[in-house]
Amino acid sequence: MEWLVEPFTQSFMRQALLGGSLAAITTAVVGTWMVLRGLTFMGDALAHGVLPGIAVAFLLDGNLVVGAVVGALVMVGGIHVVHERAGLPEDVGIGLLFVGMLALGVAIISRSGAFTVGLTAVLFGDVLGITTADLVLLAAAAAVTVALMVVLHRGLLALAFNPDKARLLGLRPRLMHLVMLALMALAIVTSFRPVGALLVFAMLVAPPSTAVLLVRRVPAMMLTAVAVGIVAVVVGLLVSYHADTAASATVAATAVVIFFVTLVTREVWRRNRPVAAAGQPAPVTRPRGPA
Repeated sequence: MEWLVEPFTQSFMRQALLGGSLAAITTAVVGTWMVLRGLTFMGDALAHGVLPGIAVAFLLDGNLVVGAVVGALVMVGGIHVVHERAGLPEDVGIGLLFVGMLALGVAIISRSGAFTVGLTAVLFGDVLGITTADLVLLAAAAAVTVALMVVLHRGLLALAFNPDKARLLGLRPRLMHLVMLALMALAIVTSFRPVGALLVFAMLVAPPSTAVLLVRRVPAMMLTAVAVGIVAVVVGLLVSYHADTAASATVAATAVVIFFVTLVTREVWRRNRPVAAAGQPAPVTRPRGPA
């Protein structure tokens, strides 16, 4: 029991636990829709797209969150321009901006004398260095995300499973898609400090993917994803503390490990259980991309 309790007797570990849990709430809720709509590549691209903005803010000793917001806006705008003006599929724009923004961010940071330290902090986060201001930002992001998900649940649900029907019902699927992108950007921008601009992608994908394996209703998926994310934070911090590993990376890796453990456990259970009764509901399938 001491192994579990002793790390959290220290204030910085309690700060990390609270901040990581708040980030897990935001990323799990947003990530559920991201996984259901097949937007994981977009999420990965956005996670990389904030790097140039963060890098410029880092070099100018400015606010990293503001820099991340600017980077996300440039990324989304660039994808839209490539898709609309060049007439190319959206994933082409995502791929181009993905590589370009990552390369630009690394190039900008490389001009700093503290390249290694700065790049590590930006890419992989510092969950143990969370401040009170960070906690306020994370709490606000979680509250806004949950509130919007409750208000816009019907529109997002229709968009995820039947975009054509959403359009016929006047639910404005294009607007819902933009809201979804904005929420993804919010999750990434506010979570890069505790988890890192790259590792935040693991928290956006792994807990929701685990939830999809376990439940079928979207609200239950969100709650399960939040629970998995918080468990990943707790376990990851404990492992990091006792094994002396990078805290943020350990949390992200734990979330991915939980997914694969759940997947293997489910498959073993399926192989050894009695033959299922006829008429069992089909598992949730991933809908098509954005409308």
